[in-house]
Amino acid sequence: MPDWIRVCATSELFPGETKVAWDGDTPILVFNYDGDYYALEDRCSHEDFELSSGPFDAEEATIECVLHGSKFDVRDGRALNAPAYAPVAKFPVRVEDGVVWTRDDRG
Repeated sequence: MPDWIRVCATSELFPGETKVAWDGDTPILVFNYDGDYYALEDRCSHEDFELSSGPFDAEEATIECVLHGSKFDVRDGRALNAPAYAPVAKFPVRVEDGVVWTRDDRG
């Protein structure tokens, strides 16, 4: 099982904010959606482009790829509109002692 990667302290990631962490060569985008934490691979499934450069809609729980406008649900990674049809990889998140952790568990 892969090791957990420290993302940040919970006090550094407020609701509506995101942070990128790296697990080896894998960029992981971590979201604080209304006090709950979610993590997706920081790559659009339609075009290999970083989702972190797009807007995170903290009311709708979506992230938009600035390249072609595809939106993804940050809670499960599913694509919500064309041109993306495939989901983005979702990763586990845990919060322990005020620290947010994630990992690429695709092994």
